[in-house]
Amino acid sequence: MELHILEKFISDALKEDIGSGDHTTFACIPPDAMGKAVLLVKQEGVIAGIQVASNVFKSFDPSLCLEVLITDGAWVKPGDKAFFVTGKQQSILQTERLVLNIMQRMSGVATRTARFVELISGTSARILDTRKTTPNMRFLEKEAVRIGGGFNHRMGLYDMILIKDNHIDYAGGIKLALDRTINYLNFNNLDLKIEIEARSIDDVREILRHGSANRILLDNFTPDILKKAVQLIDHQIETEASGGINPENIHDYALTGVDFISVGGLTHQISAIDLSLKAIS
Repeated sequence: MELHILEKFISDALKEDIGSGDHTTFACIPPDAMGKAVLLVKQEGVIAGIQVASNVFKSFDPSLCLEVLITDGAWVKPGDKAFFVTGKQQSILQTERLVLNIMQRMSGVATRTARFVELISGTSARILDTRKTTPNMRFLEKEAVRIGGGFNHRMGLYDMILIKDNHIDYAGGIKLALDRTINYLNFNNLDLKIEIEARSIDDVREILRHGSANRILLDNFTPDILKKAVQLIDHQIETEASGGINPENIHDYALTGVDFISVGGLTHQISAIDLSLKAIS
């Protein structure tokens, strides 16, 4: 992840939480009091966000010391200790909630991703995320997907062409949408991969005839129809399945030979992993 984006996020998040000051901490804790805390795992899953937590601590108070016991991507269980942080008690208390919010959500995303990855093990398919992310936390959630063993789709609207159903309908059809896209990229001297959605086998044939797409998004296909589409495409371009895919049916989709399976639920239907930062007396 890009460091300047992380630094700005941390700065904005701390301002949001602390505002004019953590008056509870200032009232209770002397400014020179030193202490130690431990990050305790209270739920099974994949831990994620430890490196980000280190950045939070160092950004707020460079004198805080972190002793990491478990690294990002490890499978953890209740009772595990992820790290110790030592330094000013005021600093630990003011960064506690931001660290937990980040790590609990990232760990939830990483855990859900790891479970999807496990469900398609033994196949050639790869799990992709989507843009269905928390505003301003996309870079963290996509990092969590990678930690969980998945792969990132485009980061935003700027780094890849993805022509979906509404684009096609507004443009007047697949051919016009692709023609306009090629003209746009050439005119603006842009080198972006092109993915386009197919809603039927006939759409697949039309996209293949046009010959300008790098990947076909096969949306809301049943596994049986998806298999026929993948066989028709026959590795001419990359294939991606999406829509209606869940833990119960994802293995059937993976067996079709599709290259990628995108799952919005990796980032928008997750349960945070229960973690706690506890003071050590």
